[in-house]
Amino acid sequence: MIQRIDTKQRMSRIVKHNGTIYLCGQVCKDAEQGIKEQTATMLEKVDELLQQAGSDRQHILSATIYIKDMKYFSDMNEVWDAWVPEGHAPARACVEAAMARDALLVEISVIAAEINPS
Repeated sequence: MIQRIDTKQRMSRIVKHNGTIYLCGQVCKDAEQGIKEQTATMLEKVDELLQQAGSDRQHILSATIYIKDMKYFSDMNEVWDAWVPEGHAPARACVEAAMARDALLVEISVIAAEINPS
């Protein structure tokens, strides 16, 4: 069974299927901030959605990070590395990409395992 949470015409914020959780792309809470702050608040939103879906950052299977410019790569990674629990690093890709809004510097797409699938 496929469960869609917070579904709008264009997308669902969370989709669950067979114990796997798919989050829609997440961006920062305030695009006027720098890359470290944008990364931190983006990851806070991931935490909130994972909790809502019955998972957490220790159960992330895969993450795809879209970054506006690779000049931000090491600053973004500094925040990422502090956020990922030791021993629980997911499969990850990071690519330079155009953002939906000019002020956005980073976006993430996450796939996670449900903690207690039904």
